[in-house]
Amino acid sequence: MIAIDHLTFTYPHARRPALHDVSLAIQPGEFVLLAGPSGAGKSTLLRCLNGLAPHFSGGAIAGRVAVDGCDPIQDGPRPLSRVVGFVFQDPEAQAVLETVEVEIAFGLENAAVPPAEMRLRVEEVLNLLELAGLRDRPLATLSGGERQRVAIASALALRPRILALDEPTSQLDPQSATDVLQALVRLNEELGLTILLVEHRLDRIVRYADRLVYLEGGRVVVDGPVRQALAQVPPLQAPPLARLALALGWQPLPLTTKEGLRFVEGTGNREQRTGNGVGQANSEQGMELARPTRNSPVPLVEARGLQFSYNGRPALRGVELEVRPGEAVALMGRNGSGKSTLLKCLVGLLSPARGEVTINGRPARQMSLVEICRQVAYLPQNPDDLLFADSVLEELQVTLRNHGLAEGDLALPPAGLLAELGLSGLEEAYPRDLSVGQRQRVALGSLLVTAPRLLLLDEPTRGLDFAAKRRLITLWRRWQAAGMGLLLVTHDVEMAARVADRVIVLSQGEIIAAGPAAGVLNASPLFAPQVARLFPDRGWLTVEDALAGLGVGV
Repeated sequence: MIAIDHLTFTYPHARRPALHDVSLAIQPGEFVLLAGPSGAGKSTLLRCLNGLAPHFSGGAIAGRVAVDGCDPIQDGPRPLSRVVGFVFQDPEAQAVLETVEVEIAFGLENAAVPPAEMRLRVEEVLNLLELAGLRDRPLATLSGGERQRVAIASALALRPRILALDEPTSQLDPQSATDVLQALVRLNEELGLTILLVEHRLDRIVRYADRLVYLEGGRVVVDGPVRQALAQVPPLQAPPLARLALALGWQPLPLTTKEGLRFVEGTGNREQRTGNGVGQANSEQGMELARPTRNSPVPLVEARGLQFSYNGRPALRGVELEVRPGEAVALMGRNGSGKSTLLKCLVGLLSPARGEVTINGRPARQMSLVEICRQVAYLPQNPDDLLFADSVLEELQVTLRNHGLAEGDLALPPAGLLAELGLSGLEEAYPRDLSVGQRQRVALGSLLVTAPRLLLLDEPTRGLDFAAKRRLITLWRRWQAAGMGLLLVTHDVEMAARVADRVIVLSQGEIIAAGPAAGVLNASPLFAPQVARLFPDRGWLTVEDALAGLGVGV
């Protein structure tokens, strides 16, 4: 189905190839998982399959690519669009029209599909991805996860022979991600659809894939059946269950909780160890950080009785929360539960219909948006909303100028912050030419450069590999030690287990659970990390928690 022979591709003005001497052969009906660190070339490889690289992006390409008898290099994207359905990392970049149903039908209209068949195909994908209730909704009113499902539906409606998906679950809650992946499995098994899927959260995908291809620096370094390949990838890039299994010598490597539970009985009932994972996340970095200001009587932000509606549709129903200095709070819930709306109300981008927000004890309604932003930094789901300078370094410098700060006033200058974020060497790069994960870190750097007292983050780990997440944790802990608060909206339960002191769960605009991270995450079948599912009632959330509790050296 796909034959790639010694493919090398270099983007315009790039110093080194994004792909270097890549050779792959993919059979019809294979489900292939593409993994690797941010910037490894995964997204570029997908774009080479439908001709977007080099026909859309430009650049130099060498080698041979054959896709179902077509040559993407010679033929270009138009004929390949009938063969390869493509879902971008950024669903907003894929949308053309205004409402869900017409957006899904748009590709079919361009392909001259007869109206009767078009209606059938649209109805099929609306039901397959649980979008029927949203068919008349404007795209602008959807959550990031809902827009991601619309993008997948638009690609599936064309009934391609190959489906290429670039992090299709990055903005989906755990249940929605499972639903989408199981739908893909049905298409793969029942219709023989060939699937190539890029993902960083391997714990979500490995049970479904036939094969794992791992890239580093534009090269394929691991390629094989999932169980064998997982044992060869860098340990910190493997999902928690695989890391724990490798540390404990479990063979064959388990891919699901069910398979892992078969080994748990042999671990014995040694002394239990409880905690919320935060202390371990700190010791992992070689330091134990005290946060003496956490019990400050004045919260950094406090919400009381917040209510907000979109065109009469309630999005928040009497929400109450607070974040204190030095505290990390994870805000979780299904797509469309009101998480992003809550952040926008806290930072002043939306005005609640009822209720009050106070920042450092002062009512937010008495503050201008500029005053709020001096104390509260907000990173939206789409990092491109914050990127408009000509270079990565200039993005940070613009923020400093807007706040009237000089580099000499900072404890950590821009160059040092970029190094902390794993962006050294990209100072002069044009931000929008970077991968989604890299753009996410640039946008985060443009906020962190002023050392704000409170950080509101909406899905900040989208597009980030595990190493990048570790660097972020280190950086956040440093700011928290100085009294910065963190409110994190995330569907990444493993990240929440490592970072959060407290977890708040929203459902249909209401708080349905709140408390210490260990208690909330262990009590939720939907949001429990892999380790908590293996060892319920132990209070363990991370691999390090489990190994320490079992008396095994990390």
